[in-house]
Amino acid sequence: MTTAAAERIGKYELLRRIGKGATSSVHLAWDPFRQVEVAIKRLRREILADPQRGRLLRQLFLNEAALAGKLAHPHIVRIHDALVTDEDAWLVMDHVPGGTLEDIATPATLAPFGRVIEIVFKATRALDYAFHQGITHRDIKPANILLMAPGGSDIRISDFGAALHTARETTQIAGVGSPAYMSPQQVREVPLDHRTDIYSLGVVMFQLLTGHLPFEQENSYSLLYSIAHDTPPPPSELRPEVPEALDAIVRRATEKDIERRYQSWSEFSHDLALAFRNRSLALAPDRLGDTGKFEALRTMRFFRRFADAELWEVIGLSRFDRALAGTVIIKEGERGDAICFVLAGEARVSKQGRLLEVLNPGDCFGEIAVFSTISGVRSASVEAAADTELVTIRARALERASETLRMHFYQAFLEVLATRLSQASARIANL
Repeated sequence: MTTAAAERIGKYELLRRIGKGATSSVHLAWDPFRQVEVAIKRLRREILADPQRGRLLRQLFLNEAALAGKLAHPHIVRIHDALVTDEDAWLVMDHVPGGTLEDIATPATLAPFGRVIEIVFKATRALDYAFHQGITHRDIKPANILLMAPGGSDIRISDFGAALHTARETTQIAGVGSPAYMSPQQVREVPLDHRTDIYSLGVVMFQLLTGHLPFEQENSYSLLYSIAHDTPPPPSELRPEVPEALDAIVRRATEKDIERRYQSWSEFSHDLALAFRNRSLALAPDRLGDTGKFEALRTMRFFRRFADAELWEVIGLSRFDRALAGTVIIKEGERGDAICFVLAGEARVSKQGRLLEVLNPGDCFGEIAVFSTISGVRSASVEAAADTELVTIRARALERASETLRMHFYQAFLEVLATRLSQASARIANL
């Protein structure tokens, strides 16, 4: 990957420029220590030389660099390294190759409703995580939400330079933000909390649904006046096929009265998940999507102690299937290496033809064969008693999981085994 004459920023070998803005450029580079490609955002020299803008932008870089290693979430860009001096300023971050949400925020490039919901849902979970670290982003806009792949819904939120941090007074930088996405509270320059980000993400959602901003004025003064005083139209006014459920979500996220807006990211996420399940969205009934998968796992007792990041990891390791009524899912005496969870429906466990147990949503089966060090042979059969939706995780996939995730799996399985032993003892006592 390296050549003797390669241009470098610090220890990083520059491969090519992949973006250029009004104040900075972005380069694809090679990290020789971690042996991965990274992105480097670097302030332009003429900006650094500007007494006022240079000072402000160096502070933004310092602010973002201060968060390096502190925001570990699957939907937030990681900052790995930084340098900020009077002569140079750069940040090293994850390389996210799929472009930004700007690519799907025009009338000609709109994404399907289901994909929009998944993207916004993941953004709510990432920003909820940041909120619980004491951080409010303050500059949520399509350009700051990156796509891992074109056409996909896996995102990374970037550019925390303007963020407020409750534990760091020095991070409260004035005069930053993108006017079209500012909340009324930002426009009025009153104290801010996470609800300003909720408003901004509501504006992003409006744009992803319609290809337009809620307010499109000829000059900044008129724009800021409209944000502070006018009521935005519902997305369906610009695009009639937008479902009423999505109109309602955008309306609540962009309420001018901060007390009528979503008060928490969890409320925002919950309504998105409900909308995703709404059949009026015309999604294929067997397509659950990442949003539906996340919400389904979150409601299960087994996963109640898993953090958001761990649930996303579980989704990546899992296969989501449907077994029709009468399907034998696992058979007694066969070898097995998979753990299954019932998402919906009903399954029956039997041994030598005798019914042992009925499995309902939230129950799991197959873990004994996976964790057994003896044979991995199934000790009972499981049959779908009705059309049943399942989550399946192979033992080899679990072996590749992070140490924290495996630990939570083992703890949860111990609880399951303890419950089953208690139930078996009760049944024996009643014989």
